Amino acid sequence: MSDVIKLLPDSVANQIAAGEVIQRPASVVKELVENAIDAGGRSVKIIIKDAGRTLIQVVDDGCGMSATDARLAFERHSTSKISVADDLFSLHTMGFRGEALASICAVAQVELITKPENESLGTKICISGSKVESQEPCTASRGSNMMVKNLFFNVPARRKFLKKDSVELSNIVHEFERLSLVNPGVDFELVHNGNVMHQLLRGSLKMRIGQLFGKTVERQLIPIDVDTVLVKISGFIGLPENARKRGALQYLFVNGRNMRHPYFHKAIMSCYEKLIAPDVQPNYFLNFTVDPATIDVNIHPTKNEIKFENEQAIWQILVAGVREALGKFNAVPSIDFDREDSPEIPAFNPDATADHEFRVDTGYNPFAENNKPTGNPAFKNSAINRTLGQIGSDWEKLYEGFERRLEPTPEVIRSSAINSMIGIDDENISIAQSKIQFNETEMVKPSPAVFQLKNKYIVTPASSGIMVIDQHRAHLLILYNRFINTLSMGVLASQQLIFPEPLELTSAEEVILDSIVDNLKMIGFELEQNDGKWNITGIPSSLENNNPVESLKKILYEVSEGGDVSEEELLKSLALSLASVSAIPYGQQLSSSEMEHIMNELFRMTSPSYTPSGATVVSILPLNEIGKLFD
Repeated sequence: MSDVIKLLPDSVANQIAAGEVIQRPASVVKELVENAIDAGGRSVKIIIKDAGRTLIQVVDDGCGMSATDARLAFERHSTSKISVADDLFSLHTMGFRGEALASICAVAQVELITKPENESLGTKICISGSKVESQEPCTASRGSNMMVKNLFFNVPARRKFLKKDSVELSNIVHEFERLSLVNPGVDFELVHNGNVMHQLLRGSLKMRIGQLFGKTVERQLIPIDVDTVLVKISGFIGLPENARKRGALQYLFVNGRNMRHPYFHKAIMSCYEKLIAPDVQPNYFLNFTVDPATIDVNIHPTKNEIKFENEQAIWQILVAGVREALGKFNAVPSIDFDREDSPEIPAFNPDATADHEFRVDTGYNPFAENNKPTGNPAFKNSAINRTLGQIGSDWEKLYEGFERRLEPTPEVIRSSAINSMIGIDDENISIAQSKIQFNETEMVKPSPAVFQLKNKYIVTPASSGIMVIDQHRAHLLILYNRFINTLSMGVLASQQLIFPEPLELTSAEEVILDSIVDNLKMIGFELEQNDGKWNITGIPSSLENNNPVESLKKILYEVSEGGDVSEEELLKSLALSLASVSAIPYGQQLSSSEMEHIMNELFRMTSPSYTPSGATVVSILPLNEIGKLFD
C-alpha cells in the first residue's frame, strides 16, 4: 500500500489558517493596526475602499522593516514578538503567533512599502496569493505602508458570502472603535472612499470616548480606579439612568488588549441589578492591568478570549470597585421616605394647654334601647353618632339578607357552560369536591375557554389537545403580513411627530442608516439631517405607543446582522423588524376580545404556525401527552 499522507504546500496551509484569522475585512484592519501599534506607531491612518473589498491600507510611522525582515514577515510563524515558549507568559505586544500576514497574503494581493529610520532607502514587496511577485528598493518615509487589495480574490466562495458594503463597513468601524479606545495615546484616522469618517488626536481615555461617541456619553461616565496586588482596574462606568436597551457601549481591555469576558461582564451587571431595568445595559470602559504571567491569551487565533489565573479574586475586586464608584457618585439611590399626606407633629411644649377636652362615658351602650344616639355628649356631632342614629337599635339589619342564596355570576355561568362542553355536570362537581380537599393557596378560579398564561401565551382547547399560542409572535406574524400587503401597493402610513426626536447614533449605526434611509421612508419613518445630526420627524403608525428612537435602533441592529440582499428582500427584512418592535410585548395583559381577535386574524392565514424567521407561533399539547402526566 502506497503512502497517502502528504505535507500540504505553504499556500494551501496559509489559506486554511486564513479561514480562522481572516474572517472579513474588519479582521484585516485589526491585524494590520495591531502590527502598526506593536511597531511603535504614534500615528496610524486607515484607508478603505468599497468596505474593504477593493482596498485596505494601513500607514504608520513606526520602526519600519529592513528588506530581509519585510520578506520574512510574510512567512508562516515568523515574528519578532517572541523567540521561546516562555515568552508567551511575558507578552507586551498585540501579535505573537506569526500567522496574520501569511494568512492575509494567501487570500489577497498585498503590497508593502517600508523603511527603518537608520536606512536611506526603503523596500517594496508585492505578493499575490502567497506568491512573491517582486521586491525592490524604493524611496519611502520611516514606517510601513501596507496595502491589501482584492480580498478573497482567489477564494470566490468566501468573497461571495461577504455581506453588503454597509454591513462590512459597520464592522470595520466597530473594530476601529475598539482599537482606538485601547490605544488613546495614538493618533488615528479612518477614511472610506475618500471621506474622512474619524480623525482622532491622542489624549486620555475619556477624551477618546468623547471623540468617538460624543460629549453626551462623556458626561455620563463615572471614573473607577482600583489598585491591588493582583490587578489594577481603571476606566469608566456609565450612570444607571443612562443605560440603554440597545447599542450599549461595553468594552473590556487587559494590558492594552481588547477582550471578551462574559464572567467579568456578569460581575459588572450584578452591581447594577437593582438600579436599572432588566432589559437595559449600562455603558462601561474598563482596563485591567495584570502580570502577563497570570493570563493566557493563546486560546483563539483572534486573541480576544483571555484566561485569567486569579479569575474569582478579580471578580470580587471588580464588584467592589464598581459598587464603590456607584456609591461615591450617588448613583445608588438613597432612602427617601415619602412625606406626602403625613401629619405635622408639633414640638412638645409642657406649658401649653389643651385646645379640646373630651369626656368619655364608660357606661354608655349604643345598642341599648334607652340609649338611642340622640345627643350623647361624648359623641356629639361625630361620624359615629350620625351612623348610629341611622341604624338605631335595629343592628340586626346589618345582617339582613346575609344568608340569602347568591345568584350565579357571569363567570360561574361561563364556567358551567364550559363544564357542560367537556362533560362535567353539577352533580359530578359536588362529588369531586366532597372527595378532594384543597388548601386555600391551591384553589384556582374556573378558567374561560380562552385564557392568557403568564401574560405570554394564549391557551385554548383544541380537538387534539390544548393549543398554546405565543402572543408576541402571533401578533408579529399578523403585522408582517399586513405590512407586506400594504408595501405591495405603496408605502406604509406615517404619523408626524409634534416635536422631532433627536437620533444619537454611533459611526457604525450611521453607516447602516445612510444605506437604507430611502427604504425606511417606505415603511413609514420620516428622517431629516441637519448639521450632520439625524432627527426623526415621522414614524410608522404602528409605532404610536413605542419609543421611536429605540425602535429605529433595533431595526438598524437587525439590518446590520443581515447579509447582502436584494431590494425586495431588504424591504421584507425591514417589514419583519418593524413588526417585531410593533407587536404586543410579553407581559402585556390581554382582554378576551383581544385574544379572540388575534386568534381570528392568525388562523385566516395560510401558514399561521411559524414566523418568517422560522420561530414557532402555535403549538399543540396532544391529549395522549396530557394523559401520560397522570400515568
